[in-house]
Amino acid sequence: MVQNVGTAGTKPSAAPLEVAQRDDFKKHRSLWSNAWRQFKHHHLAVAGLIMFLSFVVITYVGTMLYGKSKDFIDFSIMSSSFTRAHPLGTDSLGRDILARMLWGGRISLAVGVISAAVAILLGTIMGAMAGFFGGFLDSLLMRITDLFISLPQVPLLLMVSFLFRDSIQNYFDAHFHNGEMGIFILIVLVISLLSWMTTARLVRASFLSIKEKEFIEAARASGVGRPSLVFKHILPNAISPIIVAATLSVGSAIITESTLSFLGLGFPSDIPTWGAMLYDGRERLQIAPHEALIPGTAIFLTVLAINYIGDGLRDALDPRKSS
Repeated sequence: MVQNVGTAGTKPSAAPLEVAQRDDFKKHRSLWSNAWRQFKHHHLAVAGLIMFLSFVVITYVGTMLYGKSKDFIDFSIMSSSFTRAHPLGTDSLGRDILARMLWGGRISLAVGVISAAVAILLGTIMGAMAGFFGGFLDSLLMRITDLFISLPQVPLLLMVSFLFRDSIQNYFDAHFHNGEMGIFILIVLVISLLSWMTTARLVRASFLSIKEKEFIEAARASGVGRPSLVFKHILPNAISPIIVAATLSVGSAIITESTLSFLGLGFPSDIPTWGAMLYDGRERLQIAPHEALIPGTAIFLTVLAINYIGDGLRDALDPRKSS
């Protein structure tokens, strides 16, 4: 009888133990799991992520699966509308628009992602150094940042592309037999060197705020060195504005590359970026509107999707929001 009572008495204790384990699990959830939970509730951000990933997969995989060439010319079907043989029609030279969209999407997306990555890396380094060390270095780096901010970006982009595009293309063509790679590197560098300033200011502000927190003072008191303070304590807590700036920089870089191609100062005419296709189709907007509307819609949807992703990440990584 005593054993039955003891056994019966131990059973109700299992429920409070399970509750305690669940509570302990919730307390120890990582930053990224909490951010993902918040991000999933932002429906437009999830839709934007699905749309952007779909563009990436379609452009890179579809180029290999779709059998038609982007450069094949057939004057008998110039500016034709949607058909089974050409789902998105053809351009003024009879080239398949879908094949050119798939190929051009790879270049436009690659320019956007790589330019944003370089700009974020440069801005993070500049902002972290200014915010962590302060003093004269902070003043010097911020004056350099103000100098770059004051530069007119579009005229400078046009001038650099006009002055150096042909020479860089010829250099890469002579030494590496790939002139297009030279144009790609030039455009990526020019876009990234003119778009890192916002990230630098955001990172600097985060570092100035975080380095005065109590846990940073405790880490200093315990003998933690500067590299550990920066990479293990301050930078992980400043990652939120960096990620948001990265997503928005991708959309801005895609628009900038499209602007250069639209003005005829981007990639050569035989490389079908979305901006170049939009530029080629502008003169036939009344005759064959699909030649300009299709690449323009692709640019619009891609940038819109990236902006929604940025909004979702901003809300998900906001420390004031609890999951």
